[in-house]
Amino acid sequence: MNTENLIAHARARFDHASARRTLKEKYQGKLTFAHAGGMWLAGPELLATLTACTGPTSVLLDLYDTPVQIVPDEFQDLVRSHWQEQMTAWLVEYEQLSKNR
Repeated sequence: MNTENLIAHARARFDHASARRTLKEKYQGKLTFAHAGGMWLAGPELLATLTACTGPTSVLLDLYDTPVQIVPDEFQDLVRSHWQEQMTAWLVEYEQLSKNR
């Protein structure tokens, strides 16, 4: 390999890594949503917390440490669907990015 090929290869790897970071930041933002007067981050932590909630209502702290009363079963369905929707979209874009590499 000559120097020009090494430089081109390094640039391509750097561009791919940069694109992956940008894609992650994009979907981290999309995982944030509002519900019941609070801001939430859909993800495994919130889903696990909701699984532990019993009773018809629970009070949880949102992203800004504001206590919000929610209905755990309904909220868990909403979080799960939002999480799956965004993760599926992220996967599609990531696979497209990998093909372009």
